[in-house]
Amino acid sequence: MIRKTTNAFLLKRLPITLLFCLCYVIQSFAQNTKLFESVSAQETGITFKNTITESRTENALTYENLYNGGGVAIGDINNDGLDDIYFISNMQLNKLYLNLGNLKFKDITDKAKVGGRKGWKSGVTIIDINGDGLLDIYVCYSGKKNPEERRNQLFINKGDLTFEEKAATYKLDDPGYSTQGAFFDYDKDGDLDMFLLNTNVQVIRQLEFEQAQKTTHPYAGDKLLRNDNGVFTDITLSAGIKSNALGFGLGIAVSDINKDGWLDMYVSNDYIEPDYLYINNGDGTFTDKLTEYIHHISYFSMGSNVSDINNDGWPDIFTLDMLPEDNNRQKLLYGPENYEQYGLMVRQGFYHQNMRNMLQLNNGNGTFSEIGQLAGISNTDWSWAPLFADYDNDGWKDLFVTNGYFRDYTNRDFLKYKGDFYFQKAVAKEKVDTFELVQSMSSTPLHNYIFRNEQNLQFSNKSEDWGFDVKNFSNGAAYADLDNDGDLDLVVNNQNEVASIYRNRSVENGSKSRYLKIKLKGTGLNTQALGSKISIYVGKDLQYFEQMPTRGYQSSVSPVIHVGVGAAQLVDSIRIEWPRGRVELLKAVKTNDVLVIEEKNQSNIHATLSSVKPIFSKVTSFIPYKHEEYDINDFKRQPLLMTMLSPCGPVMATADVNGDGLMDVYVGGGKEHPGKLYVQTKKGGFTESTGLVLKDDAESTDADAMFLDVDKDGDQDLFIASGGYHDYEPSSSVLSDRLYLNNGSGKFYRAVNALPELKVSKSCVRAVDFDKDGDLDLFVGGRVIPGKYPQSPSSFILLNDGRGVFSDQTSVILAGLKNIGMITDAVWMDLDKDQWPDLVLSGECMPIRVFSNKNGKMLEEATSQYFTHAESGIWSRMAAADFDKDGDLDLIIGNFGLNSQLHASDKEPITLTYKDFDNNGSLEPILSAYVQGKPYPFVSRDELLDQMYSMRRKFTNYASYADAQITDIFSSEDLKSSNTLSVNTLETIYLENKDGKLIKHSLPVEAQFSPVYAIQILDYNGDGNPDFVLAGNQSAIRIRLGMIDANYGQLFMGDGKGNFAYINQIQSGLNIKGDVKATKTIQVGGITYLLVGINNAEVEIYQLSKP
Repeated sequence: MIRKTTNAFLLKRLPITLLFCLCYVIQSFAQNTKLFESVSAQETGITFKNTITESRTENALTYENLYNGGGVAIGDINNDGLDDIYFISNMQLNKLYLNLGNLKFKDITDKAKVGGRKGWKSGVTIIDINGDGLLDIYVCYSGKKNPEERRNQLFINKGDLTFEEKAATYKLDDPGYSTQGAFFDYDKDGDLDMFLLNTNVQVIRQLEFEQAQKTTHPYAGDKLLRNDNGVFTDITLSAGIKSNALGFGLGIAVSDINKDGWLDMYVSNDYIEPDYLYINNGDGTFTDKLTEYIHHISYFSMGSNVSDINNDGWPDIFTLDMLPEDNNRQKLLYGPENYEQYGLMVRQGFYHQNMRNMLQLNNGNGTFSEIGQLAGISNTDWSWAPLFADYDNDGWKDLFVTNGYFRDYTNRDFLKYKGDFYFQKAVAKEKVDTFELVQSMSSTPLHNYIFRNEQNLQFSNKSEDWGFDVKNFSNGAAYADLDNDGDLDLVVNNQNEVASIYRNRSVENGSKSRYLKIKLKGTGLNTQALGSKISIYVGKDLQYFEQMPTRGYQSSVSPVIHVGVGAAQLVDSIRIEWPRGRVELLKAVKTNDVLVIEEKNQSNIHATLSSVKPIFSKVTSFIPYKHEEYDINDFKRQPLLMTMLSPCGPVMATADVNGDGLMDVYVGGGKEHPGKLYVQTKKGGFTESTGLVLKDDAESTDADAMFLDVDKDGDQDLFIASGGYHDYEPSSSVLSDRLYLNNGSGKFYRAVNALPELKVSKSCVRAVDFDKDGDLDLFVGGRVIPGKYPQSPSSFILLNDGRGVFSDQTSVILAGLKNIGMITDAVWMDLDKDQWPDLVLSGECMPIRVFSNKNGKMLEEATSQYFTHAESGIWSRMAAADFDKDGDLDLIIGNFGLNSQLHASDKEPITLTYKDFDNNGSLEPILSAYVQGKPYPFVSRDELLDQMYSMRRKFTNYASYADAQITDIFSSEDLKSSNTLSVNTLETIYLENKDGKLIKHSLPVEAQFSPVYAIQILDYNGDGNPDFVLAGNQSAIRIRLGMIDANYGQLFMGDGKGNFAYINQIQSGLNIKGDVKATKTIQVGGITYLLVGINNAEVEIYQLSKP
């Protein structure tokens, strides 16, 4: 009976048992198929833990760098072919682990005598300092200690697994607040010099910034030390290195940034001091060219890395910062914005800085385009070590990022509590117990990030898929193929947890991707050939590497260069440029192998930079006009704007105004700075015309300008559309447009009563003979109502009576223009091929709209006829040409681009909800965007409360607002009576006109770098196919969004079939900096020139070379 009962019980339980077993198998399989696997301390033998002990004397309020963590260095210390690991412990002994193979390690610290001494340790570099073929260890010290306790240590490898400390002998025992030492041969004399990165441990008050920036500091300032026969000499100041107290250095990257054969340095600085980009002058000195090469940088720059992320052969720069990925932490940690204080910071020399990771794409012409947001790697929270390497062996460098800060030190609620706490203690005349205050801080562990390089300048977040979903606090990190199986493993130094060893499971998971490992052996004292440049060619594909193990944060990676090659069996060629400039070429190299290359086998070929004849060449401007923008802060008038609306010029128009057969140029002005007309001379110069005087209209802002013959007298008259935002009243007379009639010889006078009074801020004017009566009629686009953004202004259709007098026929032809939206551009084109011009409109936060011309009598909405899907964007500019050469006009339409914190799609649109919610006479535009699947208001709590004081009662602290959606902010009744605009795409696009439809096509990713405000059609190579230039950028923008200025003027080549190829900046020759608002081409002496109108800057001119 018992047996039967038992059997019955087992039979009943069997399905459940099988289910649990199946779940376990599935879970195990899922874990084992992840790219990385965390290997336990029991398996590896690595039990190191960087323990940080808080106390009353040492905590985040007494020592701000307490949680900055320690580094890790990897290298083969005994030359047995296995990479060994050295860990930094901030407060205890460092540890050295000998690699025994198969991911087994042995702690040999005591025997090796490399544990360090009492004091605060920070960074570490493994290097062969004396050229004996054995790797030595350089350890940095910092902290608020006695200078003698901060002296850095150098452990010289004796070749028997023991080391001897010799820093003083080499004069490398610096007592500063050191972060890390980077060794490289900066003067190409064959030995290794050192840059010592330091970070101040003292708090500097804002009033002291300027003085601190000018003052050399013996401990906080960075140092450059030259190797003079084994003794290092401080040449910091004579070499042009900044060594001031504001240098809170956290990252150092060495690279030949401009590929001139000399190693340069990028230094990332925390806090107010800008990063440094030291360009090696080749004469023993450096020049900081950051502001020349780069437009904006990370604010709280952490670790850095220089690597070629897009396989174009140029090193790119990446810096980490603190911007969280999730909305909750963004709202909890992000402080109030002060645009005027930001402007003051810039003017005082602290440059444009924003709190997010920055990826600076090297254009190869001495400029960088910052595209971290487009790449998808800008938000990784409080991050430390960035490591670019090919972790899946597909031939593209992926990105690993360590993350976490033990205390939420910048939590806005804590900072308020901290202020109250200090105030209460002061009132009570009690001593402040900082330890008590620290214990009230929250602690939020975070997972590390890993991103797969998807090519095309895009990365995808693979943190969970690849095995990095565990939350902790990680700092230093390094990579190496620890088990020599052909893929890169990772080592991470954690706080208060055992260090992480991540085994790469590419091989175990059956990956077919292959690899090549390269070990360089240099000559003389540079045995690792540091500074070498390696180019790998597989077919037409290039990979570029620089031999520089100091990477990431306080760490150094394996000196073995790891190359993923995908499925390639052979590498076609390898080009090595050795540190002192000689070149060696290897061909037909087998993959899945280790290649040892010795410098003594090098050829006598020296590296030279190849030159390219650019398509455009910048010339001295023959139009001496400098646009001046009226100085005003639109955010004061409407604090919740995303961008300023006042900067809208300069505009440009070209025509032969005096009938001499030569093209002349009008450049529009801004408020209080009228535009000017420049007349071309027969000698190819330009003179300012006295025939157009605009001083009486100086209060107006030129939003657009067009030459056209309005009165059919055979000469070119000038129409200027007035716009701007400024301090204009919504119906101010300065918003009225202006028409200037030409007397035939280039003398202009203002036509009185020729235009209706259209007191609206405009964006564009477009002329066409709408009704086929032989004269030109006008569409005039309304852009914005000053002070009432985003309320829709009116746009207009003006009919010409044939004598140059226009009447407003909007209500007859298209009444819907009265509230159609914030128009940015318009194009007349015959879409339905009925010989009548139709109208295409673009605008901000609205779909592209099409209106069909009904025999010159009216315009009828036809958007749904041409679009199967509404394309709603922050559209800015349009240009028409027959790009596919099928006999009709297609369109390029500029948008906001994909390089910002804002993202939009059909499923996750951006919405702009607006109303005077608090009944104070001012509109509140609330922009909401999706973050991790949910829509949240972009505005911070501080910004909302500054605009709507009543909200202080609802959101009493930052935590109460951190997860609020717009439905939590406003009542359903308020939202029901509000207006909402939406955006489902931010992409600049190509619209193909085909079979009665306008079909959307994506452009090359470079077209998405920045907002587009100018599109110039041209055929630069004379092949009969229309090409185009995109220009734009946006700097008048919220601080949190930051300057979007990665476009230097981008040339796209058309193939006549509707396909376009981006022509890189080296080939194009374009190097346009600033906010471009207009472009025009003009012929001068048989040569084509590109004119560029830049806001608040001089007109730039580029000459087009003949094909």
